[in-house]
Amino acid sequence: MKPEETIDFHLRWLWMKTMRLYNIEASRYGGSMSVGYVLLNIDKDGTPSTKLGPKMGIESRSLTRTLKSMEENGLIIRSAGNKDGRMVYVHLTDEGKKYREKAREAVIGLNEYLQQHIRPGRLSEFFEISAEINSLLDTRISETKSINNIPQSNRTKP
Repeated sequence: MKPEETIDFHLRWLWMKTMRLYNIEASRYGGSMSVGYVLLNIDKDGTPSTKLGPKMGIESRSLTRTLKSMEENGLIIRSAGNKDGRMVYVHLTDEGKKYREKAREAVIGLNEYLQQHIRPGRLSEFFEISAEINSLLDTRISETKSINNIPQSNRTKP
């Protein structure tokens, strides 16, 4: 089987091009796609840092480095939770809100561009197939972890 005949080749190919485009956009503001992605996933009232990784499908080590960099650059602040002092919340600063708006504009712009060039019925089919592949991958991950005796709690979901 040739690489271009596999599903994962096309998924990776699309994702790499999407990342490249977002990194080009983000570089105009001194940022990166990963920073923009984090900014877009922080709730208005803050988000527990432990919820960000699973929410975004990112390993905690990578997220920790990104959050540290974002804090150093004044895009976020971290604070202890009101009810539980052990819980750390991530909040956007005013500067982070400005950058989030730029990231939001980039995402909307790309989606509008693609929607203008792809028939709606084909996009609906793409979304349905993507959801089906995602579900099948969840099943495959669970089966593989079970066979390899890996605890299911280690799962990350996008």
